[in-house]
Amino acid sequence: MQSSAGKKWFGRTPSEWLSSLPIFSLLLLTLIIGTGEMVHGQLLRLGERMFGDPENQVQYFLLRADPSAPTCEANPDIDALVAKQLADAESAPKSDLDLLFGDVAIDPNEIRASLEAARDQCRERFAVYERVSKAITPEVEAFREVETGFFGIFKFGTENRPLILLIMVAIAAISTTKHFHHISLRPPRTKKDFQVYSLAMLGANLLMTISASYYLKLQYDSGVAVENPLISIIAIALFAALSFISLKDVLKIPAQAEEGGSYGMGLLSIPLYAFMALNAGINFFMDDYVAGLAIYFGQITELSSIFLNLALYLWAGMLLKQTRVVSLFMDILRPWKLPPEVFTYIVLLAAAVPTAYTGASGVFVIAAGAIVYREVLAVGARRHFALAATAMSGSLGVVLRPCLLIVVIAALNKEVTTSELYGWGLFVFILTSTIFMIIALLKAEGRVTERAKAKEALPQSLRALVPVSPYILIMLLVVYGYEYLLDTKLDEFTAPVMLPVIMLFVIIFDKLRGGPTKVGGDTQADKKKNEGLEMAVRSATTETIGHIGALIMLMALSISVGGMIERSGLMSIVPAEMGSIWMALTIFMFMMVFIGMVMDPFGAVILVSATVAPIAYSNGIHPVHFWMIVITAFELGYLSPPVALNQLLARQVVGEAEMDKAAEDTKHKPFYYRYERWLLPVYTLFIGLLIVTYGGQALINNADNLKPVSHFLGLDQLRPAVLDQSPTSAVEPAPAAEPVADPAAAMDPAADTMLDPAAPAADDLLGGETAAAPAAPVAAPAGPSPAQLQVEVTEVVSNWAAAWSARDVEGYLSFYSANFELPGAQSRAQWESQRRARIASKASIEVDISNLNVQINGEEATAEFDQAYKADKYSDNVRKTLRLKKEDGRWKIVTEQAS
Repeated sequence: MQSSAGKKWFGRTPSEWLSSLPIFSLLLLTLIIGTGEMVHGQLLRLGERMFGDPENQVQYFLLRADPSAPTCEANPDIDALVAKQLADAESAPKSDLDLLFGDVAIDPNEIRASLEAARDQCRERFAVYERVSKAITPEVEAFREVETGFFGIFKFGTENRPLILLIMVAIAAISTTKHFHHISLRPPRTKKDFQVYSLAMLGANLLMTISASYYLKLQYDSGVAVENPLISIIAIALFAALSFISLKDVLKIPAQAEEGGSYGMGLLSIPLYAFMALNAGINFFMDDYVAGLAIYFGQITELSSIFLNLALYLWAGMLLKQTRVVSLFMDILRPWKLPPEVFTYIVLLAAAVPTAYTGASGVFVIAAGAIVYREVLAVGARRHFALAATAMSGSLGVVLRPCLLIVVIAALNKEVTTSELYGWGLFVFILTSTIFMIIALLKAEGRVTERAKAKEALPQSLRALVPVSPYILIMLLVVYGYEYLLDTKLDEFTAPVMLPVIMLFVIIFDKLRGGPTKVGGDTQADKKKNEGLEMAVRSATTETIGHIGALIMLMALSISVGGMIERSGLMSIVPAEMGSIWMALTIFMFMMVFIGMVMDPFGAVILVSATVAPIAYSNGIHPVHFWMIVITAFELGYLSPPVALNQLLARQVVGEAEMDKAAEDTKHKPFYYRYERWLLPVYTLFIGLLIVTYGGQALINNADNLKPVSHFLGLDQLRPAVLDQSPTSAVEPAPAAEPVADPAAAMDPAADTMLDPAAPAADDLLGGETAAAPAAPVAAPAGPSPAQLQVEVTEVVSNWAAAWSARDVEGYLSFYSANFELPGAQSRAQWESQRRARIASKASIEVDISNLNVQINGEEATAEFDQAYKADKYSDNVRKTLRLKKEDGRWKIVTEQAS
């Protein structure tokens, strides 16, 4: 039924029916898929505890489906079969080999023994069939319906993640293009701005359409079956639709366009997405690589888990924006009447936590940047200072646990682990935040303001804690609920799923609670913001659409720019050997800043991992140190012209009116204050980058001298592991790794064939993941002889393979250390859940080990062997390397590699 206004159906506009509701459904589906995986792991454990019968050797995985009755003969006539085989052997025609070697005597006893063994095996199969059939009760059938239902949910999601992502991006991109929401250096205002904007978008989208169409044609012309043509078809339809929208905008300038303007200034209004598409597309077309844009754009589907996580982070941020949580936390600080510089420092420290959990610096700026700007301005700060704080609010926390960018780096670079990067990241965070406060205080304008007395401010802050406490309690309850009910902790792997759930509970409470939320009562704006749960979720989803369309499209084309740079050969001019590690550090530092200026973080990490990182390692730069330089340089790049993505997002959230006021306030002030929003972040991060680059190398070179200091201060636990390695190990790395041919294989372990018995995942062949390279071994302590330890390790590896072959899931998992290096985008619970499901789904598994070579290094051991794997109709052979460590007297697997 249409409303009387003629613009709504059942309370929603056509735009909401076609964009907000589908995106909400896809986000919810992604959330259910992630949670369903956690729930399924717990259901498998619960099923084993409830229905497993160790006494009768019945495990729950045997009860997940009705067993098939054996077809063999349990009570054969052995004598008759022996006589028949003897008669058949006598009557068989003689072959040339028989004539050559003469008659071979046939032993009836051997035939009888073989037949009796087959009979015994058949009887055992019948016994298992009877035990399993007897164990399948109505309770088991009801339970397994629920368990297999959850399994079906996350199996469907895992197999269709690329499709879900592409549909989500397509809907969001169309909405973003239609509403001129793409990120640009300045938004279009005048008619000439819109003309330039629309023409650039039309050219970019036509290039994308041609490239996608040509790529699909190439796939069909190759003679090889196209694996998933629907992906290419959706991409073609998307860019054709975007071209049509852009053509309409060229022919009909929007009504809100102002008169005047110039085409030169209009160039600043070209979306970064269009600018990148035009540059990369023209370059690829001139290089006769027409399909290039489509091929690189397609990497977002190969990295679907990463970009779906980013969409969930964006949604969580927009849900946060619909609550008053940030504003209520600010109420705790207001009574102290802190100087703007100190107040901003505290805000930036607090902002680092959600920034780390949202995984990308721009997400927090989008979600809370407007509040940060308003609150910093309210305590008396300059507008340019407030703009600088807003842009930086999403920058400092990207080095802290559990930032998604760190996970991506560790997934693509097996030379580093997330623990090492987070260890160094804590020091980098302390360094850069301290530099910010020092510069801010040095540049503070002299002002006389009344400072609050502690006896007055403290009671007010304590009273302000009261309205905040329910939100804190809700967050804790959800986190502990996941931990105790689903055995899932909040970390870098589970945060994308858990944060939106936390925010949904928070927003439900926020909108349903009655009465004022502030000491002294709510303002009219607060009351308006507290209206309607459904409207709040709808508004959050609508905002999420614009940011998904703008950010993910920008990231996808940033990957294309990375491909253009890689194909251009620019990276090849970097000398493989630079002679001096200090020269190498300097070159790589400036190179990373430049890449950060023109590319988004995820695309830049992929490019650097494949091209620059191996050269850096071969020049003696420690991998962990190198990636700390990269991250700090990237953040400097995101805050520096010409692109300055975080500055653009800050401009977007505060509005053009505030930008005009900031320019007006400072037009007669000295140079620094006129450009403070640019200079303060650049000064902070450039000084920090210099210290990270050169000071970090000095720390590595003097690691032995620093150990007593860190021990005296009690900082051993915070000390990055790399400092405990000798300088020699840092400057003599292993040979440079080959560029990553398929980053998705490392980053998206869930996007494999999973439980398809015909083709198990690569992860299934490994039993885990392709783990990081082992650290340098330490000298063996006194204890059992190496020969004894080799026997122990050999027995452990044999028992591990036997448990896998027997499909003894609990026994199999018990061989893995609690510190086992997990796949890049999984938690321990998720990994165990997948292992349980994959092993349980096979009717039979055979794992044979040969050519085993065991090397002992103190409390660590390395086992290399040939692994022959068979599961149902699938078989494969790999060379496997296990690194084991002795824990509480038992050898445990800590890393696993296959080649």
